Amino acid sequence: MSTAHLLLALDLAGVFAFALDGALTAMRRTTLDLFGVVALGVVTATGGGMLRDVLLGQLPPASLRTWYYLAVATLGALVAFRAHALLTRMARPLLVFDTLGLSLFAVTGAQVALEAGVGPGQAVLFGGLTAVGGGTLRDVLVRQVPGVLTGGLYAVPALVGAAVAVLGPLAGGRELAWALAGAAVCAGLRVGGVLRGWRAPRAPRATPHGPGEPEGG
Repeated sequence: MSTAHLLLALDLAGVFAFALDGALTAMRRTTLDLFGVVALGVVTATGGGMLRDVLLGQLPPASLRTWYYLAVATLGALVAFRAHALLTRMARPLLVFDTLGLSLFAVTGAQVALEAGVGPGQAVLFGGLTAVGGGTLRDVLVRQVPGVLTGGLYAVPALVGAAVAVLGPLAGGRELAWALAGAAVCAGLRVGGVLRGWRAPRAPRATPHGPGEPEGG
């Protein structure tokens, strides 16, 4: 199997994992019917890739040019809807599926950007966008503050994983090996952030100005 086919397999695995995550999150936070659960699962699984492709000028996006992205996303959401009682009994199921999707999309999104002709720095950013874009759209649709904005390690692991996948081959070695290494680094940081409480630095809370005090510095 060629590297391109392996990267496609990783991308589809990420789609399936994020569809599970999105559908389970929808059922936990809202009371949606089957259509609503599947819709949120598909948005979570394909939203980041669509944003990336639109910004890269690759239209229509990959998930609309082929049948298998939407099919895999729909399958993942249906599995979550049918087996949600079993999946929710697992230890931290949302963390598992979210970490898989985040890690795989970070590296495959970066690779797609590189193939589109952007530079390494831009590819890292596109990898991060692919990883967090779908989950952000999902959170907006269920009227939650997006996880990427709440201070937990979410975007940072995606960017670090994408950087490993993009910059590693420049030092030598196989592209696929570095992609897997990047996914592993992303997963390790994400899980460590949740289990050990690692957080990105928070902005200090603004102090209200007293009457007559200037607002500018």
